[in-house]
Amino acid sequence: MNAVTVRAPAKINLHLGVGGPRDDGFHPLMTVYQAIGLYDDITVRTADSWSLALEPADYVDPADVPLGDDNLVTRAGQLLADLHGREAHAEVLIRKDIPVAGGLAGGSADAAAALVALDRLWDLQTSDEDMFRLAAQLGSDVPFALLGGNAFGTGRGEVVESVRGGDVARWWVVVTAREGLSTPSVYRRFDELHPDASARPAAPHKLVAFLADPVEAIADLLHNDLQEPALDLRPELRDVLTAGEEAGALHGLLSGSGPTCLFLCSSADHAREVAAALDGVGDVVLTANGPVAGAHVVEYA
Repeated sequence: MNAVTVRAPAKINLHLGVGGPRDDGFHPLMTVYQAIGLYDDITVRTADSWSLALEPADYVDPADVPLGDDNLVTRAGQLLADLHGREAHAEVLIRKDIPVAGGLAGGSADAAAALVALDRLWDLQTSDEDMFRLAAQLGSDVPFALLGGNAFGTGRGEVVESVRGGDVARWWVVVTAREGLSTPSVYRRFDELHPDASARPAAPHKLVAFLADPVEAIADLLHNDLQEPALDLRPELRDVLTAGEEAGALHGLLSGSGPTCLFLCSSADHAREVAAALDGVGDVVLTANGPVAGAHVVEYA
């Protein structure tokens, strides 16, 4: 095998409950993840050294994607190689369609895809347990990027469990902003606004129970504790959320720590109608369905 391409999806949070900071500085989360049909592809090829290149969508600024040792793909490759006592040698290409710094976990998707692709390229046959352990070391959202679908996340989000019965297709309009929003800054503002936040956020049992119901049943159950601090830092995002709901979306909310805004729609046609109405409101307006599969091989060569 000389080349492998693995595709990994963006994530959104149907529910994101945040607790007060733990002793290690991380915040305990109660979240319901959904993988949606915006993807990055990672192609890895046999090589005598490590190299990393980027092929961005026209709405992705290449300057926003570092290609040095701090890129999660490089870190994933090194962790996997270290686990098996081998050199991290591969030629890697990131084809990036997931907007950067938008609360959609594109970097985490890349890391998950890299783990799967390099495991196949190097014929390592890494166990699922080790893959998820490495994923958790790389970031809170990386384990979910491996899993995909709908999942319940706890800990700092890295402990994931598939949610059964929630495979009903949902359609979203995704409105992105070219200027990102720092996740640490949003969490700091959350702490300032909620100094007495509970150490354990409430579990979204009702949302999980209704995931397989008609889309209208979950619209009012979508929730994000980071929306308030993010909007406090970027008040103009309120106008985007208002515009989406006025355009007919069932519900609008921020994705993760923002600044991407999400709008739940009743069907693919409805999503296209809302997207057309929002053209020009955000920097980029996309449509996507969910849930979709996690990191998976799409091509061997």
